[in-house]
Formats: sequence, structure tokens, C-alpha cells
Amino acid sequence: MSEKATFGGGCFWCVEAAFKELEGVSAAVSGYAGGHTEDPSYREVCSGNTGHAEVVQVEYDPEVIAYDELLEVFFAVHDPTQLNRQGPDVGTQYRSIVLYHGEDQREQAEAYIEALDEEYDDDVVTELERLDTFYRAEEKHQDYFEKNPNDAYCQMHAQPKVEKVREKFEAKLQEA
Repeated sequence: MSEKATFGGGCFWCVEAAFKELEGVSAAVSGYAGGHTEDPSYREVCSGNTGHAEVVQVEYDPEVIAYDELLEVFFAVHDPTQLNRQGPDVGTQYRSIVLYHGEDQREQAEAYIEALDEEYDDDVVTELERLDTFYRAEEKHQDYFEKNPNDAYCQMHAQPKVEKVREKFEAKLQEA
């Protein structure tokens, strides 16, 4: 039986590509969450006026990969001390956020963030909130890195995250 987890840590293309590498992840879908506008478009989210973050909803088998392992990967592929930005992407839509699906996820994420905060000199600014509604992003944003591996943005930002996952989490990778 699969479960879902939702994370935002900068551009969703990069986060999606990282999670797709993992054994036990059956889907990683780019979308929007955490805002106040119903069914926003990419352009609306990029305006910064909808309150949404670019997020990835991960469907996973908890018997193969645990939620805390997903948290570990998520925090390894972005900088949780950067407020409303990741690398060149600036704005609230790129904020670090964990959107939990239930109390167990909330408790695990809260404990993980507290422990992580002790490791950094700067404060961890990752938001933690209950997932209200997830809106799937337009089709052109799904599997973007996979479809556009030579895109300059992907080469500079998504590829290093994928490589980091492949190196740091080698035992958790899907078989090719």
C-alpha cells in the first residue's frame, strides 16, 4: 500500500528528479501547494501572488523506503537555511516547506527539522504545515529533467542534485 509525502525546496524540476531516483518511489509529481488561489497556473505561482510553493508529491511504498528516509533525501538536496530561495530561484514559491499528510508525518518532520537546526550555524527556515490541497502542475513541468537533460538550467541545478542522491543514497536507488 502506497503513501504520499509532499515537499518544496526550490524549483520542482530539481526536487522531482532527485526523488525519482529512489527505490520504493512509484511517482514524483510536480505541483503547487500551500497557497490561497484555487487551481493556479505556473505563471500565477511564479508571480508570487498565489501563496503557493512549487512542490513535489511523492508516492512511495513505506515498506521499501520510510518517510524519514525521504526527509533525509529532501534535506540533502536543498539548503533549508535559505529563506524564500534556492540558488538562482528567488520568491516565496521557492521556499523550503514540508506539507504533512497526517500526524505521524508532522511529528517525524518536526523532529527532523529540530535536529537539523542544531547542525546548522544559520536557522533552518523550512516551513511545516498540513497539506490542504495539491494542484498538479501543467504537463510540460512533469518529468522535466528526464525530458530535457541538456537544458542549461537542468545541467546546472537538477543534475548536481541527482548526482548527490546517486552518491549519498546509493543503497536506496532504483535499479536501472
